[in-house]
Order: sequence, then C-alpha cells, then structure tokens
Amino acid sequence: MSPRRSYDQYCSAARALDSVGDRWTLLIVRELLSGPRRYTDLHADLPGVSTDVLASRLKDMERDGLTTRRRLPPPGAAYVYELTPHGGELLPVLQALGAWGGPDLGDRRPTDAVRAHWFALPLLRSLEGEGLVEVRLEEGDFHLYVGAQDGPAYGHGPAPREPDARLVLDARTCEALSRGELELPAAVRGGRVEVTGDGTIAKQLRAG
Repeated sequence: MSPRRSYDQYCSAARALDSVGDRWTLLIVRELLSGPRRYTDLHADLPGVSTDVLASRLKDMERDGLTTRRRLPPPGAAYVYELTPHGGELLPVLQALGAWGGPDLGDRRPTDAVRAHWFALPLLRSLEGEGLVEVRLEEGDFHLYVGAQDGPAYGHGPAPREPDARLVLDARTCEALSRGELELPAAVRGGRVEVTGDGTIAKQLRAG
C-alpha cells in the first residue's frame, strides 16, 4: 500500500483532498453509492482506469476509512467493496460537483463513454421528497432512493419492489437535465418524461 500523501496544510479542504483528491477516487465513490460492487464490476464501469490504479485506489480508500471489503457468503463467495458511513457522506460533495460541472458537459463526444446509471445522481438532484423511483432509458434501467438518509443512493436495474414513481425518458433528455439546460418538471410538462405510479413523488411530478 502506498504511503499516504498529504498537502500538510491545516485546512479542512486540504485534509479532504488528502483522502479524495487522487484521480479516480471520487468516481469510485460514485460507483459505490449504488451499494456493494465486485472489483470486476467496478472495472467495467470505470472505463479508462487500469487494473493497477483501481486496486491501488481501493486499498487507499480502505486505509482512509472510505470503503470496506467483505466476502459474500456462498454461493456468491466473491469479495465486494462498499462505502463506509464516512464514505457515504461524500454524496452531497458529488452532487455539488455534478451541478457545478454540468454546464461544461456540452454535447456528448464520440470518445465519451456512457453508462445509464451515470445519470442517477443528476436525476436524484432533481427530485424531492422520499421514495423509490425507477428510471427507464434505452441504455438501461436504474432506480433511485430519493431522500434516503443511509444506504445506497441508487441501484442498478429495475426497482426491487413496486416504485413510488416510474420515469421513462431518452438519453438526450437526461443529458439536458445533467447540463442544467432543462428542469425535470418542465421536461414532464413538455412530454419528454413519462411519469407513472401512485406515490407522492409521481403525483408531485405530474402536478408540475
């Protein structure tokens, strides 16, 4: 394990960057906000990271108290990485970074990788209240735990139970929401997002 590097500055921002300022660290947090993930899953959803760098970052994050590693019981019998409560507290940090960086996204470039669940955090930012929301895109499905105080912020695939709201939209609408060019209520009113469900979140979105 590499020695911990430090800015050696008595400043809370500098101390935070001692832990999360390395390349890939916050993107690993983004992936683990969906819950426990295997190393192979993390590597697949972090295109561009080398196996050596990913392994090194995960070790550093475990040392710094951001993640833990545990073995699943049979028949899984695989190791998974998950955020500690301290690591989970980085959700609003990623939300703020996403909001700040949204206007710089521009149009998707031919070289840009994309995963459906990368739209989870921008959409989560747009929703109020509490409940389970399923999102359906051509690129794949994911679900959001709106207002959750602990546990995963989102999950891969369809919702594990009947959601409070189900959103169907295309990637172009998600991109516009991520860039801050479009607000979710306006997208619903304009017919760019189909909302179904009987929960409070669905009713609020349809009410506009």
